[in-house]
Amino acid sequence: MRVLAAMSGGVDSAVAAARMAEAGHDVVGVHLALSRNPQSYRSGARGCCTIEDSRDARRAADVIGIPFYVWDLAERFHADVVEDFVSEYAAGRTPNPCLRCNEKVKFSAVLDRALALDFDAVATGHYARIVDTADGVRELHRAVDPAKDQSYVLGVLTQEQLKHAFFPLGDTPKTEVRAEAERRGLSVAAKPDSHDICFIADGNTPGFLSKHLGEAPGDIVDAQGNKLGEHQGTHGFTVGQRKGLKIGTPAADGKPRFVLDISPVDRTVTVGSRAELAVSSLTASKPRWCGPEPREELHVKAQLRAHGEQVAVTARIEGDQVHVRFDEPTSAVAPGQAVVLYDGTRVIGSATIDTVSRVAAQHA
Repeated sequence: MRVLAAMSGGVDSAVAAARMAEAGHDVVGVHLALSRNPQSYRSGARGCCTIEDSRDARRAADVIGIPFYVWDLAERFHADVVEDFVSEYAAGRTPNPCLRCNEKVKFSAVLDRALALDFDAVATGHYARIVDTADGVRELHRAVDPAKDQSYVLGVLTQEQLKHAFFPLGDTPKTEVRAEAERRGLSVAAKPDSHDICFIADGNTPGFLSKHLGEAPGDIVDAQGNKLGEHQGTHGFTVGQRKGLKIGTPAADGKPRFVLDISPVDRTVTVGSRAELAVSSLTASKPRWCGPEPREELHVKAQLRAHGEQVAVTARIEGDQVHVRFDEPTSAVAPGQAVVLYDGTRVIGSATIDTVSRVAAQHA
């Protein structure tokens, strides 16, 4: 099988490529150049698309003994990931750029190009598992290492994309992956994991957004509309945020306040107590199903953040909308985030949160 191995320059993608080659596949490594201006790439290991990363990926390909290329996808990445990130924050939403990158770049642009070049599949270093069923369906499942599981950001993949995808690390704990990289002589064996948003050079997300959106001063208010302070732009806040509010006033119970709502139209940020964060249900749109679209009401688990806990829900699908009701109220659910549905370890699909229903509002 001809396999295109996406090599970020990190230890995970290097070991994934090595495993595919060792399994006898015809493997070609490719590194994605995602920055319009290489001089703006980060130094060190803060992101996943630095100049140093491309060099690390090339060295790994040489050790593995596979051909290696660099693909320039900077324009596609900027349009589908960076601009989407900025516009979502401008609308008062909280996007996940890694999820959007997987959907629009790694498993759309890259996979489409790979298939056009007569490759059979794309392999990445994501921590997730694919299970082939007797009826020919490829299921996406959680990785065996819960601390590294990345199935949440892969919940946007369709059945057709999964049929052309390999995740060779899904059954291996991260510690064993590093040990394997060392045994294989890969210089990235001890390279730190990337954690930050790769296109924000200094890790300062509010500063990045201010640069692109400018300052738009407004008020910080409580749920009753009482002014508590001022801000320089709603894009500097996310629902559930506690730190950096600079209002110096606790909630009625004497405890810290949290961001409850963000309204860019009137430039208002609403804050309240932790109890006021509680959400009973949500509505999401733009569903992406990993397998057949569900036709019946689902009693399953949902994950609301990349490393969040699973919560029990009832989900109902109506056309392009997914209605989710929580068995028990949950907190810090932000429009723009993804809700990913699970049946055990199997990923059912993903949708983008549009609106939430708060418990406090229902009892007001």
